[in-house]
Amino acid sequence: MAASDKVEETVIVGNYVEMESIEAKATDVKTKLSKLFWHGGSAYDAWFSCASNQVAQVLLTLPYSFAQLGMVSGILLQLFYGLMGSWTAYLITSLYLEYRTRKERHKTDFRNHVIQWFEVLDGLLGKRWRNVGLAFNCTFLLFGSVIQLIACASNIYYINDKLDKRTWTYIFGACCATTVFIPSFHNYRIWSFLGLAMTTYTAWYLTIASFLHGQVEGVKHSGPTKVVLYFTGATNILYTFGGHAVTVEIMHAMWKPEKFKSIYLVATVYVVTLTLPSAAAVYWAFGDLLLNHSNAFALLPKSPFRDMAVVLMLIHQFITFGFACTPLYFVWEKAIGLHDCKSLCKRAAARLPVVIPIWFLAIVFPFFGPINSAVGSLLVSFTVYIIPALAHIFTFKSTTARENAVEQPPKFVGGWVGTCTINVFVVVWVLVVGFGFGGWASMTNFVGQINTFGLFAKCYQCPPPLPPIIPPSPPPPQLHNSTAAAPPSLHHRNHHH
Repeated sequence: MAASDKVEETVIVGNYVEMESIEAKATDVKTKLSKLFWHGGSAYDAWFSCASNQVAQVLLTLPYSFAQLGMVSGILLQLFYGLMGSWTAYLITSLYLEYRTRKERHKTDFRNHVIQWFEVLDGLLGKRWRNVGLAFNCTFLLFGSVIQLIACASNIYYINDKLDKRTWTYIFGACCATTVFIPSFHNYRIWSFLGLAMTTYTAWYLTIASFLHGQVEGVKHSGPTKVVLYFTGATNILYTFGGHAVTVEIMHAMWKPEKFKSIYLVATVYVVTLTLPSAAAVYWAFGDLLLNHSNAFALLPKSPFRDMAVVLMLIHQFITFGFACTPLYFVWEKAIGLHDCKSLCKRAAARLPVVIPIWFLAIVFPFFGPINSAVGSLLVSFTVYIIPALAHIFTFKSTTARENAVEQPPKFVGGWVGTCTINVFVVVWVLVVGFGFGGWASMTNFVGQINTFGLFAKCYQCPPPLPPIIPPSPPPPQLHNSTAAAPPSLHHRNHHH
């Protein structure tokens, strides 16, 4: 019996080795192409993903925010929120590493499982934190995806206005549904690279085109004029540097996730080099006109360069839709028990119900610009800033937890005391300024848009249609000689009588 087992085992192993060598030759080219374009997990991949995800359609709404804030406040708030966003990304990295290290000590295998933010909160702080984190994160990602669809329809309209924006939303909703076939963030290598290249082109197009166009006649830079507009613009910038809803998923796709915190900071620095010049240049050229044009493309003259920027942003918004939706796909897969399924087609089919509510909401609220501020104040404030800062405080509140922490805080911020102080400042600032004043201002503006344009608006902020061309009226019929010869005084007397 033992001998037969041994023979059988030898045959199987021999066949396996032989098959493997044949397959290796057949798939050598395929593997190289896959590694080059598809399967990434390096620090560079993470950098491209972070930078590409941060600077999506917000690039087109920042000039609108500058018109609400004024030039000085716009520049200062971009720098301030860029630093704050990098800080909370560092906190999330620390919590992720703490959670993963604790789990791996208990021999937990993550090869077929993507760690998500709500699982980190669950493992470190319990179910209540998990539920709160899950609710905010999923809602933010849902509306983040909605914003990408709205942006697609808003942008394509400036190339082809034969269809209204609502119809374009139907079309792009179907196109973006194809993201269900992208398995995870490992597979965004080429997309992340292309996405950042596209936004880099668009940012510098906006900058150069604005300077070449020059200031419009009688340009005014009166912002800030109203408190509502000021805080609406501020929360849009808060949203700009709040791409952390996919931070854990991008980090988990890395081979060395501990490098993520420095990667995010470098990505933010690069993003600022795109957002500051473009927003400042467009605001300098058009001033207060931007208050009624939340998409910067609306004011720049039609040209091949503008059309190229629109097309590139459309492709990039498709990529960003996938970035925002993929974590939602993971949550849904885990809820229905298909996350470990190896069949890509089964997983893709199971993911489709996630796209339908996103599609519907994009048609209901097509308010490009104001919806960014509303999402920033009500969702980003908690998901990206408040919850990570509080979670870090509570995870390491005991002396034992601090001593046994996987990563000690950097000395230049003052160690644990300095870290806790910064965390408290972040929570108070974002709660008061971002959620409090920002929530009031953005919702006031959002309700105003609903009252002005209505839900299911067919074409939000579209220029009014040109008046119909009236054909010239036919010449009057020839009058009799006696009437034509009557003096004007006779006509006047008859009319008076």
